[in-house]
Amino acid sequence: MSEAPVPRPDLAIDLDKVLAKKFPGKKIPKWFINWMKRFIHQDWINTQIVKGYEGVEFCTEGIKFLDVKLDVHGLENVVVPEGSYMTFACNHPLGGIDGVAMGSLVGENFGHNVRFMVNDFLMALPGISDLSVPINKTGAQGRDLPRLIKELYQSPNNIMIFPAGLCSRKIKGKIQDLPWGKNFIKNSRETSRWVVPVHFIGRNSNRFYNIANICKFLKLKFNVAMLFLPDEMYRQRGGTFKVIFGKPIPPETFDKSKTDTEWAAWVREKVYEL
Repeated sequence: MSEAPVPRPDLAIDLDKVLAKKFPGKKIPKWFINWMKRFIHQDWINTQIVKGYEGVEFCTEGIKFLDVKLDVHGLENVVVPEGSYMTFACNHPLGGIDGVAMGSLVGENFGHNVRFMVNDFLMALPGISDLSVPINKTGAQGRDLPRLIKELYQSPNNIMIFPAGLCSRKIKGKIQDLPWGKNFIKNSRETSRWVVPVHFIGRNSNRFYNIANICKFLKLKFNVAMLFLPDEMYRQRGGTFKVIFGKPIPPETFDKSKTDTEWAAWVREKVYEL
């Protein structure tokens, strides 16, 4: 690994600026912003961000900062023809550590030419901005989203994706992803990418799942549970998580015998079988 970069205090997250950009013209009470800064552990997160790491190295150093251990299995399974690119399709149990861990694992083991799609809130983290395509289905960026995704799949990069979009919920008493979106099937087939199923084993607190279920019951449009994810990550420091890589699935597998939605559900099932 290269020597540590020069510290960059200018990279620190400032929730005031993040919210002003996300909700232009909206008056958000100062007391609420200050409470959110404490709740998301802004100062703690910034102690790592200002170190100046970027890209895959940011993810790798982030795992060290969190004192997280990864029990990784199946890397030997991931073999594809020379010149082929891959879409790593993973379940999304945590909404924080799993993203950082997968950025590190895929980048360190299969080349730093890795990109992943993230909620646009996460673009406030400068260390991963070069790796990320921000997903915001509304506004100007939403209108540009199809082009960004097309360019991503046509690029000479491996792709890391959580097809559920949101992190796992407690459904019928079981921690599992919501149904997976189909676009990664269509885009991987059209660009001849091999799909690699990955199972990340972990869970958030009961508090998180209770809040998510209350929001669903109340039919709230805003994902309130997402605000609790930084605190969930803070609570998971020092943990050990098992990650299992399955065998790559060739793009021609995804033929017309199933719809793309059915193929996405099929890959999701393969992930949970690992």
